[in-house]
Amino acid sequence: MANVMGFAAMDADTQRRVSIGFNNFAHAVDHYVMLIFPTVVIGLEVVYGRPYGELLVVGTASFFAFGIFSLPAGWLADRWSRRNMMAVFYVGCGFSLAAAALSPNFIALGVSLFMLGVFAAIYHPVGTAIVVAQATNRGRTLAFNGVCGNLGVALAAGITAALTAWLGWRGAFMVPAAVCVATGVAYLALVPDDRHEAKTRSSAPDVRLAVWIMASVFALFILVGTTAGLVFNTVTIALPKLLDERMGGGISLVAIGGIATVVFLFGAAAQLVVGRVLERYSPHLVFAAVALLQFIGVVWIVNATGYVLLAALAFAISFVYAQVTVNDFVIARYTADVWRARVYAVRYFITYLISGAAITMIAFLHSRGGFDLVLLVTAVVAFGFVVGTAAIAVLVNGVERDFKALQPAE
Repeated sequence: MANVMGFAAMDADTQRRVSIGFNNFAHAVDHYVMLIFPTVVIGLEVVYGRPYGELLVVGTASFFAFGIFSLPAGWLADRWSRRNMMAVFYVGCGFSLAAAALSPNFIALGVSLFMLGVFAAIYHPVGTAIVVAQATNRGRTLAFNGVCGNLGVALAAGITAALTAWLGWRGAFMVPAAVCVATGVAYLALVPDDRHEAKTRSSAPDVRLAVWIMASVFALFILVGTTAGLVFNTVTIALPKLLDERMGGGISLVAIGGIATVVFLFGAAAQLVVGRVLERYSPHLVFAAVALLQFIGVVWIVNATGYVLLAALAFAISFVYAQVTVNDFVIARYTADVWRARVYAVRYFITYLISGAAITMIAFLHSRGGFDLVLLVTAVVAFGFVVGTAAIAVLVNGVERDFKALQPAE
């Protein structure tokens, strides 16, 4: 109680920063924990003598759960408590990781990874809604939040590889398990309950769309979420193995993890830049431009090898992650706070449900045509994302122009 009272005694800006800080860290944790297994699995090829595609499928249920359970998470957060749901996220991920570390066989490991997906699903609909509601500068705040998530992705391969080399694959799960549980306890101690806010959230969006435009945009977001999810997850999940195959020279797992980390840091830089861009240009136009550049990046890596592959990956990853920030910004712009966690839940349900399909797609295509086929199909999917964002830009352009004309001159 003393800690909660101490938090309440802080000024409003400090309270906001503490809450956002925990949610930024949660974004990093969320992506980190989901990408432990795709790096560990490379070492398991030697331990269990099974091919990459067969081992990777063990994690499929985890990624399906990551998408499916975002729906009840968003609903519970809006109806019950966003703060309490985030506490469940931290502690639940911690215990699931510990269970994975102690798994005696593949079945137990698969169940543990599934439970990890269930709890990891909480962050995106709930944490994103908290950050958007408390941001004073939405573009920059979402960009930095996106960078935190990107850092989780970037560090996952490198730290997991190092922990595996030092403590074994079980240690790669157990160390972040302890961090998650400790952070969950601190979160409950420092951030007060918010259940009283559920009935006072705004019911008006920043920019109101006509019903038919909103319905059309929602339908297009199904296409956008599906294609964005496939591209995002295919690239991030396959990247360590792609480097292993195409860099040549028999580089070590630790080196692969380090290179992957550097590549993902380009995505972090791109998100910071796009946050500034969103302050100056119309978000629907930025969305379409980022989608086009992502498509170009994926096409580039189709035939790239060696050091050229690193440049192509850095370019593609920059826009794979920039689109996440813009996507969340666009949704926040057209959605009222009272519905926001549920709308984000639908967005991430689609995006991350597709992640399970991405694992299956990688395993299926890799066994038949290697990464040439995997990347070619990914490029086709990325073009679908371009079509969806371009259509959204056309639909909302007139409304955005009228909204801008009504704003007071600076």
